[in-house]
Amino acid sequence: MDYLAKLKIYSGNFEGLRCFMIRSLSSFGIELGFLVEEYAGSKGRFPPIKRRIKKSLYIATIEKGHALVNSLIETERIDDVGLIVVDELHMLGEGSRGATLEMTLAKILYASKNTQIIGMSATLNNVGDLQKFLQAEYYTNNFRPVELKEYIKIQDTIYAVDSKTENGFTFSRLLNFKYSSSLEKADPDHIIALVTEVIPKYSCLIFCPTKKNCENVASMVCKYLKKEFRAHREKEKQDLIKNLKYIGNGSVCPVLKQTIPFGIAYHHSGLTNDERKIIEEAYSAGILCLLACTATLAAGVNLPARRVILRAPYVANDFLKKNQYKQMIGRAGRAGIDSAGESILIVQEKDKRLVQDLINSPLENCYSSLLLEFTKGMQTLLLSLVGLKIAVTYEEVNNFMCSTLLGVQRQLLSKERSLSEIIKDGLQKLIEKGLLKGRISEDNHSKCTLTVTPLGKATYKGSIDLAYCNLLYRELKKGLEGLILESNLHLLYLTTPYDTTSNCSPDWMIYLRQFNQLSGAEQKVADIVGVPESFITRKASGQAIRKNVDSAVVNRLYLSFVLYALLKETDIWSVSEKFNMSRGYVQNLLNSAASFASCVLRFCEELKEFWVYKALLTELIKQLTYCVKTELIPLMEVAGVLEARAKQLYNAGYKTLAHLANADPETLVKMIDHLSRRQAKQIVSSAKMLLSEKAEALQEEVEELLKVPTDIPTTY
Repeated sequence: MDYLAKLKIYSGNFEGLRCFMIRSLSSFGIELGFLVEEYAGSKGRFPPIKRRIKKSLYIATIEKGHALVNSLIETERIDDVGLIVVDELHMLGEGSRGATLEMTLAKILYASKNTQIIGMSATLNNVGDLQKFLQAEYYTNNFRPVELKEYIKIQDTIYAVDSKTENGFTFSRLLNFKYSSSLEKADPDHIIALVTEVIPKYSCLIFCPTKKNCENVASMVCKYLKKEFRAHREKEKQDLIKNLKYIGNGSVCPVLKQTIPFGIAYHHSGLTNDERKIIEEAYSAGILCLLACTATLAAGVNLPARRVILRAPYVANDFLKKNQYKQMIGRAGRAGIDSAGESILIVQEKDKRLVQDLINSPLENCYSSLLLEFTKGMQTLLLSLVGLKIAVTYEEVNNFMCSTLLGVQRQLLSKERSLSEIIKDGLQKLIEKGLLKGRISEDNHSKCTLTVTPLGKATYKGSIDLAYCNLLYRELKKGLEGLILESNLHLLYLTTPYDTTSNCSPDWMIYLRQFNQLSGAEQKVADIVGVPESFITRKASGQAIRKNVDSAVVNRLYLSFVLYALLKETDIWSVSEKFNMSRGYVQNLLNSAASFASCVLRFCEELKEFWVYKALLTELIKQLTYCVKTELIPLMEVAGVLEARAKQLYNAGYKTLAHLANADPETLVKMIDHLSRRQAKQIVSSAKMLLSEKAEALQEEVEELLKVPTDIPTTY
């Protein structure tokens, strides 16, 4: 069968990895005649454009992949998808994202008999359950292009990991490095001794438990390195700092400014996307030889090293899991460069027994998350099953649930509640919330037909968390009575994600300062949503609060102030300083708001009473997605072109998508600073792909308009 589409689902929110795949596959698409379409954040059409000529390859995050599959089932086009590729399949067992992935795969298996699924993972254990769930064959291979040597370090002794021994490791060597008393105090774990055995000739990664620890380790190492390290690729490191200064509008992180001359940097979510991208490229090119990073890098972009050091057997405050350990040490060894890779886990005496258990233990099993994340898991699934008409009676729903991973593992459920009782309870709650209509009676509930309400349909089509759907509806309804349109602050409040408020701790003096800078009409927004000026003033002055104000609303309004400042200034650096937040946090908030705004738009499209929001949200989504001056947006639509690169291209005369698609890569390399030949070719390929996709969409629209209807009335 000649399938019309393939779907590649990434089980992580890894911006760099996703952009890399889009850029890499775009050149293949141009040569082989298929389209590459991105479904992430606020990007992607639902349902996708029905292509008549070219096939499509969709690159999607878990959440967008689920929404895409829903739209294809609803339009009876799921059989057009010939292949689904799921990266990091072990994510099935990890929280709400795992629940969403399970829902997606279960629906595909149920709705399409032609779609092939390929799941990939290096850290799976209970493969039998997954085989049964996916109705799959199992292929495994232990081949590794580079040998991995595992070690642990206790005090000044290195032990080789050996599972054949009783305690899991054997003596290897003593560290041969003389420490002064001051150095011993600054570096009791001998990190400098371990890294100087490999850098600058070879590369090294240090995985740290926290973001702050990454920065501290990077600073500490460069403080005690010899001056000769500065001479290694000195000019390229100076250029790297200039590049970081350029993308930071004149600002550079003081830690990076200190460490980069030594070939060292940190890498974590506190950096902006631009900063991470530049640091990753510099590391891959060998300009940087050491990265101090958090565990997220282990499951993100491919940045291998000769030696990988685990600073401690912890991720934040949690002891390391075997899957996480394997992901991290899997970065050791670069194919085609190293003959072997090394991993060294630094262990304190108090953790020795736990580490022995870690090394000797099998990988963790993968269990269904549908019940752990009830509103994002089980209830969301039940709602969409009825809404998509996959299952509209209790009996049909029960049959479907038996085919999920939860159904395969139902023997693990507590004896107090069976799967059928859990399903019945879930359906009843959806009816009580006004998302489903029907009756689940005690005597004959299996034959009653269930239907989705307009609110229920808007909720599953908008991918809105069921914990907040009624609240969102009430707030949008209230907005109709008096939406403040003098600026976009009120709209920004409505599209600030609910789940971001729990991690927000407002600085009350900043809160008051920002409030006082608003116009009179904008200050009314605070009053409308339930945060009176007197409350903010009293909190800022440390006075007692008599009136009870919802902390979630207070935090959400504060975050909407951050977004409001961002859209006005389009400068993450200045806004992060103004609100005393990390640059990465501010950018993640922006990305989350863009994604949630697109969900709210789809929610409103299903409810006629909210028609007025459609045009307003469409424009707001574009502003949140790119957060740059309008003229840069066409360039930033190209995969991998972030703000700094878009500015360079625009200033060099490449002002439109057509300019980029028809550019000569060699000319780009000469005109744009810090742009490699490979990057230039990928930018041109991505631009050509995007231009081709837009042209195809217009052509499809023209052909649809010119198509002769088959039901034209005749006189005979």
